[in-house]
Amino acid sequence: RSTKTMALRSACSSAARLAAPRLNAAAAARPFSSLDRTKSVDNYEAVLDKFAEIRACAVLRTPTSEACPKAMQASIDGGFKIVEFTLTTPDCLQHLSDFRTKYDGDVMVGCGTILNTTDAENAVDAGAEFIITPVMLPDVIEWCAARNIVCVPGCQTPTELVNAYRHGAPLQKLFPGVAGGPNWVKAVSSALPFLSINPTSGVDLDNAGDYLKNGAASVGLVAPLFDQAAIAAGDFDQIAKNAEKVMANVREAGPYNRKK
Repeated sequence: RSTKTMALRSACSSAARLAAPRLNAAAAARPFSSLDRTKSVDNYEAVLDKFAEIRACAVLRTPTSEACPKAMQASIDGGFKIVEFTLTTPDCLQHLSDFRTKYDGDVMVGCGTILNTTDAENAVDAGAEFIITPVMLPDVIEWCAARNIVCVPGCQTPTELVNAYRHGAPLQKLFPGVAGGPNWVKAVSSALPFLSINPTSGVDLDNAGDYLKNGAASVGLVAPLFDQAAIAAGDFDQIAKNAEKVMANVREAGPYNRKK
């Protein structure tokens, strides 16, 4: 065999290894039956199917506990079917639990700003159906992956996106926003098609559909959806109108073809 042929085969083998997700060896070796909080594979797949169908998540941070349920309710009234309560919101887990009870099976509820496995445990105990981290935390990703819990870790570079995938994250959150926005997502998702990128920061009411049409698997809406001035004024009708506007743009992009 020629040196050129052998080099090409070696390169292909390396690319395949890069694309393959992997778990921490210790976590992978433990039987799932011995792990607390383990979900079923069907549950895991259902969460990913919901992300692929809806393609947009309302991400809420409020400075007061009182505003939290009102703002989140407004986003749901405006059409959101996936919502994320963040641990930076006072009484976050209580509000999450309340909404999970109220909307179980209709609206999918998750928890964000998870920084360690204890945070993840508390969120799952409160009813979180998925976990979001602000940065790439391998220990949290692997804890979730070992339990069939969808984890969407924050990543800023292509390298971090790939590493998150390899540690077991089926969706990768692009945070904070990057220069180029939808075009950046298009370039990276074309070069690394096994990724399922979820941009948040930088996504607004008008460009959410552009991100989805350029390769993003789904998007997260934060400040543009939850206008803090409207929340402070108690104008939750404005939040609902924001939700209606962005969800109309998201629906135009159609469902996402999941990477399986």
